Amino acid sequence: MIRVLLVDDQQLVRAGLRMLCESDPEMEVVGEAADGGPAVRMAQQLRPDVIVMDLRMPGVDGTTATARILADRPSTRILVLTTFDDDDHLYPALAAGACGFLVKDASPGELLDGVRRAAAGESPFSPDVLRRLVAKALRPAEPPRPALTNLTDREREVLALVGTGLSNPEIAERLHLGVTTVKTHVANLMTKTRSGNRVQLAVMAAQSGLVA
Repeated sequence: MIRVLLVDDQQLVRAGLRMLCESDPEMEVVGEAADGGPAVRMAQQLRPDVIVMDLRMPGVDGTTATARILADRPSTRILVLTTFDDDDHLYPALAAGACGFLVKDASPGELLDGVRRAAAGESPFSPDVLRRLVAKALRPAEPPRPALTNLTDREREVLALVGTGLSNPEIAERLHLGVTTVKTHVANLMTKTRSGNRVQLAVMAAQSGLVA
C-alpha cells in the first residue's frame, strides 16, 4: 500500500486528488495539508511514502516544505504537482529534493502512474518538462559526458527508451522483457554512466544521439 499525503492550498483540488488516489486499491491517502507548514508536521507524524506537493501556497511554499521534509526524512518521495512549470519553479524544487515534477493538466492516469513511479524510486516528469531538462543540459557550455562504449546493445536500447520518458513497465512492454529485468538494466546503466537518476540517464541518451 502506497501511503500518500496531499499538499495543496485549494480544497477542491485536494478533494479531487483524494478521490483519484483512493480509486486505486494500492493507494491510501493518509492526510491533507493546505500549505507547507502543516505538511512538514504531518510528514513527521504520518510518515507517507509519497507526498504530492503544490508549489505556490500561502505560508510555507512547496519548495521550502520539500527541503524541510527531506532534511528530516530523506527517504520520503516528493512529487511536485503544479500549474507553474517554468524554470523559476522547476529548478528550485528539484534542488530542494523533489523526485519528480508533473503539471496539473496531466491526465488522471498520468498522475496515478506518477505516484506509483515515485513510490518505486523512479523520477516521473511531464514530457514537456523532461524535454526542457534535457535541452538545458545539452547547451554548448555543458561538458561532454562519458562515451557509451561499455554498454551492451540491450542497455543502449533501454537507455534510449529512458530518454523518451518511458517508465520501467512501459520499457518492459516495448522490449518484451520482465519489469525486474528492466530495473536491473537501469541500475547497471546508472552505475556504468555514473548517473544519479533517470533524468541524468535521459540527458545521456540525448547527448549520445540515442534520442532524436
